[in-house]
Amino acid sequence: MYCTIHDNFAMIMLCPFLISQHHVFQSLREIIMYIDTAAVIWLVGALFGSMLFFAFTVAPTVFSTLSEEHAGLFLRAFFPGYYLWGLIVALIAAAIAMGTNATVSVALFLVALLFVFVRQTLMPRINHARDDELEGLPGAGERFKKLHLWSVLINGFQLLILLAAVGLLI
Repeated sequence: MYCTIHDNFAMIMLCPFLISQHHVFQSLREIIMYIDTAAVIWLVGALFGSMLFFAFTVAPTVFSTLSEEHAGLFLRAFFPGYYLWGLIVALIAAAIAMGTNATVSVALFLVALLFVFVRQTLMPRINHARDDELEGLPGAGERFKKLHLWSVLINGFQLLILLAAVGLLI
């Protein structure tokens, strides 16, 4: 028995990228792969969107509305959760992608590992460099700028990986 995407409202909701195509599913396995692919695309979209939202809305708002001291306190409280969110979403998406596209799964695991690296290694170093800068230690400001730049570059690299992952799935 065949199930067409146009005959099944649930499939249309789960696979919006297939609405314009008249596709006939040959097996339950194929239906599951489409659902898994849609789930990965949605998770990657949620992660990508939240990362962009932070970069282009949260960060500028924090620095334009809070004093430098309070902005720093807010961001130190915010970042652990931000990186944990990214890690969890990337791991879930990577696990689901294992059944549909190994390349995408590996790419998403890389994104997850980068979240761990930034949260556990880079972020404490950035905070330490900023504290040293505030205490007036020589070279601390330059170290802070370099470490912060690394975090920005890693974030941008993660965004590119996420775009590439979706590109491989659609």
